[in-house]
Amino acid sequence: MASSNSPTRWLHKFEEHGAAVKALAWCPYQANLLASGGGDGDQCIKMWNTQTGARLKSIDTGSQVCSLLWNKNERELLSSHGFPRNQLILWKYPSMEKMAELNGHTSRVLYMTQSPDGCTVASAAADETLRFWSVFKGPATDKYNEPFANFNLIR
Repeated sequence: MASSNSPTRWLHKFEEHGAAVKALAWCPYQANLLASGGGDGDQCIKMWNTQTGARLKSIDTGSQVCSLLWNKNERELLSSHGFPRNQLILWKYPSMEKMAELNGHTSRVLYMTQSPDGCTVASAAADETLRFWSVFKGPATDKYNEPFANFNLIR
């Protein structure tokens, strides 16, 4: 147990999620920005300034947030979800405008990871499948990688 003089004492305590926090992701280009996602009773993505402790934004996604992943090359955030849609959603940051929905899993999308170049995302779901998505732009390209696996742009 850390004492009040200990260097391991927590810095902030955020209690605004209305259910279990299921996802966390540090922003790769803004050192004090953390995204968190709430479970079924919350269904929100919240953005936090970890230096000041302020909540910057809260977006109701309409489904439980299972995983979060920042684009390494652009200001975008990818979220994975459970009931009712079992999908991935690409968000533009900081507006949190929904840019795309990636459908294909038939059960809760539990985990995501990014390839070393940052362009491909692998997702793992409770439907016992791994799916690979060409989601993010590369660092020196003008357009998204092709082909888009189950990728539905929202216009």
